[in-house]
Amino acid sequence: MLGFPIFKSEPLFSFLIILFIFMFNTVQNMLIIIITRTDHHLQKPMYFFISNLSFVDILFGVIILPNVMMLILSHKNTISFYGCMTQMYFFLGIGVTESILLALMSYDRYVAICNPLKYTVIMTSDVCFSLVFSCWTGGFLSVILPVIVISQLKYCSNVINHFFCEISPVIQLSCWDIYWLQASFTILASVVIFGTFPIIGMTYLKILWNILGLQSLRSRKKTFSTCASHLIVVFMYYSTITFMYIRPKSESNLELDKIISLFYSVVNPMVNPCIYSLRNNEIKKALRKLLK
Repeated sequence: MLGFPIFKSEPLFSFLIILFIFMFNTVQNMLIIIITRTDHHLQKPMYFFISNLSFVDILFGVIILPNVMMLILSHKNTISFYGCMTQMYFFLGIGVTESILLALMSYDRYVAICNPLKYTVIMTSDVCFSLVFSCWTGGFLSVILPVIVISQLKYCSNVINHFFCEISPVIQLSCWDIYWLQASFTILASVVIFGTFPIIGMTYLKILWNILGLQSLRSRKKTFSTCASHLIVVFMYYSTITFMYIRPKSESNLELDKIISLFYSVVNPMVNPCIYSLRNNEIKKALRKLLK
């Protein structure tokens, strides 16, 4: 596994940077999970979804970054075949889960802002649990077949030009014609992306329309600020995964792929807690209470 050139030229610096990112991502997301599950003021559907998003972001780091640190410290820079397939399976499963979860979170905000009187009736604890359970189950069941197919390919090379086992750089090592395989994966990715992103877009459009009807300028600014920050994160996440999984692949794109992969696998999990949680006044109060 080649990783980035800096891994070989500056191994100690690379290791320390990735270690810091891993610890920072894990600690802030763990704090959010602890706060949302222990503070009785935060026993609401919104924070239930946020705690699940934090768990997804932790898993992104756990699946990728420890292995990257091991590769930097090791002179072999290798990963076993089954280890690679396992990493690919969990990464894809978590990616699909996050896409569905972001759609659920946008729907939750839509109900809370546009139908506040019906919110507690629609978003009951049983409904929220069922939605999240379906989200996790659907995410991991949907990627079983693609990973099994990839594991059965015949490979002519064992050099992966990436920092983890992403689909594109792995299947490009196959000796077989992978055109139809790539087309199938593109269709599957399109189903996930275009099945969840329009839901997010429509719910936030309705939310913004509802905001314009608010009489209080202060309430309008507060709600708009929250929605705008959410949309920035969603746009960054979906633009990068769309670029990665739907566009045509070629050998010349591999270096660019590694940079794009950094955004949805490393940057987004670090940004999500700040946008969805640490800017929230209720979570800030709960965090201060916990620290005291």
